Amino acid sequence: MHYRRANVPGGTYFFTVNLANRASHLLVEHIDFLRDAVRTVKQSHPFDIFAWSVMPEHMHAIWRMPEYDADFPKRWMLIKQRFSWAIERRETIAASRRRKGERGIWQRRFWEHLISDENDLARHVDYVHINPVKHGYVTRASDWPYSSIHRYIRQGLLSPDWACAPDVVTRHGERS
Repeated sequence: MHYRRANVPGGTYFFTVNLANRASHLLVEHIDFLRDAVRTVKQSHPFDIFAWSVMPEHMHAIWRMPEYDADFPKRWMLIKQRFSWAIERRETIAASRRRKGERGIWQRRFWEHLISDENDLARHVDYVHINPVKHGYVTRASDWPYSSIHRYIRQGLLSPDWACAPDVVTRHGERS
């Protein structure tokens, strides 16, 4: 079966990538292996990272591809492969995966969305950064250690209390 993907050289994409076992915590337990995989793949197959957030069993990322290249599936395959090679074999492997020489770590497919404009990009960057709060891992996005929000804060693009509920303001302009 062939899936149609929007292959736009130089395009900016939002991705969701999941582990096969949605109860797993492999991504945060082995965050250094994931970081190494991304760094290594970026060296041989460049792309720019706009945003990234890694939860225990899934991750969201926004990449801009080089002007001459749209092969993000290869990059994801290499990142998944390198991460998988680095970790100990503990997972249950289905017969269909075993026949193909696969491990049982990742869902085979991932979801991507071609970013259409600056507003779409801003909405998806916000989604990436708020995702750990949405899933209940933290109450403030800046408290999640596995997120590009920290780069945005260092660059002065976001404050550490970004997306936190504001204090209630009384009719007289005083904070309660």
